[in-house]
Amino acid sequence: MDFSISLPLQHEPLTAANNQGTELSDEYWRLPVGQTLAALDTSADGLSSAEAARRLEAAGPNILFQKARRRLIADLARRLGNPLVLMLLAAAAVAGVTGDMVSFLLIVAMILLSTILDTVQERRAEATAAALREAIALTARVQRDGAVATLPVRDVVPGDVVMLAAGDLVPADGLVLSANAAQVNQAALTGEPFPVEKSPVIDPGAALAEAPNLLLHGSSMIGGSATMLVVQTGDRTHFGGIARSLGDEQPPTAFERGIHRLGMLIVRMTIFLVLFVILAHLALGRPPVESFLFAMALAVGLTPELLPMIMTIGLARGAQRMAAAKVVVKRLSAIHDLGEMDILCTDKTGTLTEARIMMTGHPGIDGVDSEHVFELAAVNARFESGLRSPLDDALLAHTGHHPLTGWQKLDERPFDFERRRVSVLAEREGDRIEIVKGAPETILDLCDQARAPDGTIMPLDATLKASLIKLHDDNAAQGLRLLGIAWKAAPRRDSIETDDDEHLIFAGFCLFLDPPKASSAAAIARLESAGVRTKVISGDSAAAVRHLMAALGKPDAKLLTGEEIAALDDEALAVRVADTGLFARITPDQKFRIVRALQARGHIVGFLGDGINDAPAIRAADVGLSVDGATDVAREAADMILLAPDLAVLADGVAEGRRTYANILKYIRMGTSSNFGNMLTMALASLFLPFLPLTPVQILLNNMLYDLSQTGIPFDRAEGSDLAAPRGWDMRGLVRFTLIMGPLSSLFDIATFAALIALFHVDVPIFRTVWFIESMATQILVVFIIRTSAPLWRQRPHRLLVISASLCLGAAITLPFLPFAPTLGFSAPPPGILMVTAALVAVYLLCAEALKRVAMR
Repeated sequence: MDFSISLPLQHEPLTAANNQGTELSDEYWRLPVGQTLAALDTSADGLSSAEAARRLEAAGPNILFQKARRRLIADLARRLGNPLVLMLLAAAAVAGVTGDMVSFLLIVAMILLSTILDTVQERRAEATAAALREAIALTARVQRDGAVATLPVRDVVPGDVVMLAAGDLVPADGLVLSANAAQVNQAALTGEPFPVEKSPVIDPGAALAEAPNLLLHGSSMIGGSATMLVVQTGDRTHFGGIARSLGDEQPPTAFERGIHRLGMLIVRMTIFLVLFVILAHLALGRPPVESFLFAMALAVGLTPELLPMIMTIGLARGAQRMAAAKVVVKRLSAIHDLGEMDILCTDKTGTLTEARIMMTGHPGIDGVDSEHVFELAAVNARFESGLRSPLDDALLAHTGHHPLTGWQKLDERPFDFERRRVSVLAEREGDRIEIVKGAPETILDLCDQARAPDGTIMPLDATLKASLIKLHDDNAAQGLRLLGIAWKAAPRRDSIETDDDEHLIFAGFCLFLDPPKASSAAAIARLESAGVRTKVISGDSAAAVRHLMAALGKPDAKLLTGEEIAALDDEALAVRVADTGLFARITPDQKFRIVRALQARGHIVGFLGDGINDAPAIRAADVGLSVDGATDVAREAADMILLAPDLAVLADGVAEGRRTYANILKYIRMGTSSNFGNMLTMALASLFLPFLPLTPVQILLNNMLYDLSQTGIPFDRAEGSDLAAPRGWDMRGLVRFTLIMGPLSSLFDIATFAALIALFHVDVPIFRTVWFIESMATQILVVFIIRTSAPLWRQRPHRLLVISASLCLGAAITLPFLPFAPTLGFSAPPPGILMVTAALVAVYLLCAEALKRVAMR
């Protein structure tokens, strides 16, 4: 099975076809090393400088994929091509032509602000590939011309032989030719928290994560030394495949798709209304230029020109609140996407678990924890001077509760991969014993006796051995890592230089686990109560993943393994992922496929990870999430970074995302319905009145004042129903709301027209003034009614919304009484007309309160 990411190569694959025609297998780690050496036309002595130079020319430098940086002009053009932005630009042009320079400058400023913020945020994410390149070693010790030379990593080629020691980063993918106690940390690539032993041993059935002879680019040597045959470099490495995937064009996010649909909806409404007005006016013999300017003013009036500013303020306010909740937002629109998210995919290590190995038990042969077993293991770990593993550190961390006194070290034989154990000769109070700690199967094979719980020594017969093996297997099935502990008396030994570890007495096991976080279960329950299902995707074993989920109260979740996913095509995977909650032994490519499969089923997907292996899935998700302690690659690929690696923090972020979206939706609902109602009224009235109900300048002034009155919306409170479940862009619901609330507004506008003409017989300036005031009052005051689905009096608006609405309504009422009002076509109306207008507005608000539940259901 090939676990590499299937991506095109920059160069032709380098094989010995250049010389002999032998091809390199995709699963080279499963084959005899001699076959790979032949395919690469090299030997264990490495290459000559001349041959390496030739291969460097053919294969290219050992660097990761670098995507050409998109030009700034192309970036801006892509954003300005959005239908909503194009409509706003057209509205700005009309405002400029009609002399409304305030609207022109305001619209252009909002577009520029929104576009610049988006561009800056996205260009920061382009640092991902650079972070990948910085994450690898700059030099490597390579065998060239029969001698070891230190060379830049970029000059390493397939067929090279590289010398590795503790602390080195692996510079390419390749095979272990020889090793001395080599241990590798490849958690960032595979998600496996425990160190991995590496040796030349070939396992034909091993997958990428388990292959003992495979070294992966981007992993690190944490102990021992190894000699490595370089097989793949640059983009051909598994790490390189990840880098290439991060350079791919990212599809539109849920927020961007919603804005595009909203833009198209408003464009269709605007085109219909403009064509209707122009054609009707021309049919009635109205002046063409005046009709065109009036129609264009209506188009501007339908345009929510402050929408970019409202969204920017709302998202920025959300980012500020989320920062207080320990979430750093890199892409502002991701706040909305987080609120719409209905599935969260998360890695296991570091998010659901503590990402540190802990000793959880030390049972004797009866399965009950034994202090004797722990003391032997701790003495061995304390006096071990060779390679110390994280398991030893966990053992020693446990000694705070078990002080070791009186022990003296005499000698040791360190760990190596042939013996797979550590032997320590120690003495206390004249009793000299040899303590052996290592792989359980190795230790059991060396024992012919066992220590009972009461301290007696008994033969290790076949029945007892089978019982111990079952005890081992039962614990391993729960995702625990085990060490076997044994000992024997050594009264006449002063050293253990020779391997004399036979006839040992088996004491018991030490158990280790990466424990779940105390907050994980509650956080998962909280997310699920908010309509967000959690799926765990891990590179760890199925047993470890199942045990973790059982500890978190999810023992019955369905599980898919990487091997099973590899046998599924994308359509079959999309069917299987819907009801699967656990994924084990998953490769980076498969994490990416799982995210895409969920998206294909219509889900808004978040992915939380912290390793290099998580980066493609983080970038592919609608909301890419990482943590502060993650690799640079994961952090740069993410849209948000959790300062605390805890799902509880994310649950707070989901609530904030929904609050932000709810406030943006309030503006869109009110803007589209109010604008549509008023513009529909003017379009219809203009067909029957011998004059325009409002001049183009008055229409633009109306729209500008209304939009400014809504600037307090981003600070408004959200209802419980807004936070209870994922909320997406419901265009059908928005159209329903507009078609109910818009015509209601038009109905009272027409009632105002009738009163002004039939009852008061006003002139044109008074008519326009009164209707301007009535229109502004209905638009602004209805905000307080339709901002919530609950009765008006049950939920108080934020004071900033009250202030912005009150100031703009006051300005609209005061404007006709100012000295320059005639310049704008206004005239001060008498008090009687204002009282009737106020009564009509009050009745309208009562009707809006009654109808809003139907409109917002």
